[in-house]
Formats: sequence, structure tokens, C-alpha cells
Amino acid sequence: MDAKHLGKQSALPATPEEAELDYVPNPRAGTRYLVRFAAPEFTSLCPITGAPDFAHLVIDYVPGERIVESKSLKLFLGSFRNHGAFHEDCTVGIGERLFREMAPLWLRIGGYWYPRGGIPIDVFWQSGKPPEDVWIPDHGVPGYRGRG
Repeated sequence: MDAKHLGKQSALPATPEEAELDYVPNPRAGTRYLVRFAAPEFTSLCPITGAPDFAHLVIDYVPGERIVESKSLKLFLGSFRNHGAFHEDCTVGIGERLFREMAPLWLRIGGYWYPRGGIPIDVFWQSGKPPEDVWIPDHGVPGYRGRG
């Protein structure tokens, strides 16, 4: 494994495009199981006004041969802090990149965005039908009135 971040000092990437994700061999290859990452303090910028946007992201995936290393994922998600993009672009872009690079059996992402201007926007993407033989719990993120 040639990890770029694990066990090393790593600066926050300036942009999502500059962020390098590390992937490691799946220690349970051949076993179907679910991995969940929750990022309740995800931030990005509105591409028009530059105002900050906040979301609670939930990423679920069923690994194939590789898993994503969590420190590199944290740095990748943090690289959106100064990135201007709409909620839909951030959420779907994160899901598509992880799916393309990691090649899991299945992946979904839920972006539960906090409101600005009075309207919360929730964005969901998945790579296809979930495997039938894997327990996939609800995201557990309540509707906006329950967030806080």
C-alpha cells in the first residue's frame, strides 16, 4: 500500500480536484457488508454568492476489492470548504468520484443540506440497486425540523 496520507502530515487540499483519495485492499474481500461514513459538518460555498452552505452527508457503500482510507476521505470532504458548487453538484460529484475510483459493489450518498433562504435541499444519489443480501439501515437523519 502506498498511502499518501495515513500516518503522515497532510495539508487540506485547496480544491476537490487536487484531493487525492487513498484506497486500500478490502480486508474482508468476498464478504458482503456495508460501510457508512457520516459527515455532519460538511461545508461548501454557494457558487453565486460565496455564502457558506452546510450539510450532513451520509455515504454508504458495499466494498469490492478496495475500501477508501478514512483520513484521505476526510481531507477530500474538507477540500469543499472553499469550493463553490450547488448542493446537487457537491453531493452527486462526491458519490460519482468514490464509485468511479473505488469500484465498490454499490454506493449511495445522502446530502441533507441545511436551509438558506428558508428551503432545505436534500440530494440523494446511488450507483444502482442495492444488494439484496446486505443490511442497509436508514440514514437516520430526521427531516429538517429534527435537525439541529
